[in-house]
Amino acid sequence: MALTLAALVAEPSLGLRVLAGSDALSRPIGWVHPTELTDPQAFLEGGELLLTTGLALDEKTSSAYVRRLVEAGVAGVGFGVGLSHDTAPAALVAAAAEAGLPLLEVPKRTPFIAITRAVSRAVAADEYASLVRTGRGQQELTRAAVGRGGPGAVVRRLAKVTSGWVLLLDAAGKVTEAAPASARAVDLRGQVEHLRGGTRLASSGVRVGEREFVVQALDTRTPGYLAVGFEAAMDTAERYLVNTAASLLSLAQEQNREQGVALRRIRTGLVELLSAGEAELATQSMRTLWGAAPELPWSVLVLVGAKSARRAVFDTLDAEASTAADPVFFAELRDSVVVVAGSAVEPAQFPGIHTGSARCTSIVDFELARSQAAQAARAAQAERVPLLRFADYAGRGLLDLVAPDAASAFADALLSPLRRHDDTGRGDLLVSLRCWLENHGHWDHTASVLGVHRHTLRNRIRKVEELTGRSLDAPGVRAELWLALQVE
Repeated sequence: MALTLAALVAEPSLGLRVLAGSDALSRPIGWVHPTELTDPQAFLEGGELLLTTGLALDEKTSSAYVRRLVEAGVAGVGFGVGLSHDTAPAALVAAAAEAGLPLLEVPKRTPFIAITRAVSRAVAADEYASLVRTGRGQQELTRAAVGRGGPGAVVRRLAKVTSGWVLLLDAAGKVTEAAPASARAVDLRGQVEHLRGGTRLASSGVRVGEREFVVQALDTRTPGYLAVGFEAAMDTAERYLVNTAASLLSLAQEQNREQGVALRRIRTGLVELLSAGEAELATQSMRTLWGAAPELPWSVLVLVGAKSARRAVFDTLDAEASTAADPVFFAELRDSVVVVAGSAVEPAQFPGIHTGSARCTSIVDFELARSQAAQAARAAQAERVPLLRFADYAGRGLLDLVAPDAASAFADALLSPLRRHDDTGRGDLLVSLRCWLENHGHWDHTASVLGVHRHTLRNRIRKVEELTGRSLDAPGVRAELWLALQVE
């Protein structure tokens, strides 16, 4: 902290006495400047303690002298007595009191160099303390940046080492990290708009209520902004720490972006491995990288739409992955997003996105299910519907080739024996047949879905074969029954 006039006056060895301006003794002293000029403004920067013996001052010139010093922004005046003046001119004391300018009497026994040394020692100590604070703060910020806390850890550490409010903003000016948490309510989107028109790294001071913020653009390809607010103006150490944090956050966000790109490529590679039949390697990689893989049977979804819409879908899935109750795997594959989830998951709908879905009861069938889901997604896009299941799409596609009356007659002829059997209350052949076909003839899973024993299911399918006079081992018979069920 800079030496104040009050602290200088309190130094017993100097013997200073306050003649005027006692209410302004809290002013910090930037430096000491001895001069006998009546107009030293050209040699002052503001904040100095000006020392003079008043060689050119008298009762007539004192008032204008004080006015010029106030205009120059000096912190105060030290008037040496016992040389040209036994006491400070009364006009000088009166003018200083009227202007609120601190006027200190310097006794003859106190050389001006003693005051200069006292201020110099204080300035050096203040600069050293600022340097130490800056160094320690930079170390803490660096440790936070290389730790596991991410950008949020840097934001919290910056708030601690500066005792300020710190916000991290995205490209739209939305707060993504805040310390303390109450600072999140500050709206700085207008300042973000202002900085967008400037350089890659720029600062802008803005007052929001009682707080004054400095908003700085981060030097990244993905726009981001750091805002830091203080009760008072920033000191040198705080300015260095803010710049350090901005650099660290720029590096962290760029690294996060590059890591995100790498992970996206890995996801794509795992989908390609699944499609190539390398199921064990793909699922083990999912567990290693993300802690879990979806459990079979799977719902395989393919989402298509504009590139921006697909990117929004991917970002949403990525943000929700850590809080999802069940594992969900997703990846970009050419012009689509592929999602693999548990069979109970209902596909979410996204603006501008068309989704096709298919079931996969065995990993070896993944590529078939993905291809089916892709066909359904393209059909959904052509028909401008948000979601289309492949089972519905496939059956409907065949029916479009058959006249409605002919399709109904075909279905009635094929399924009427099963319908009559079910009407007697002796079984659920139609429901069991539909479920069995939907699950590609997998006995255990179909029995589990229906809530019956697999032997019961086998008996029902055997009854279907008996009543229809057809073997369900034949793919063509299965296709005919499936087509008839779509009419049903």
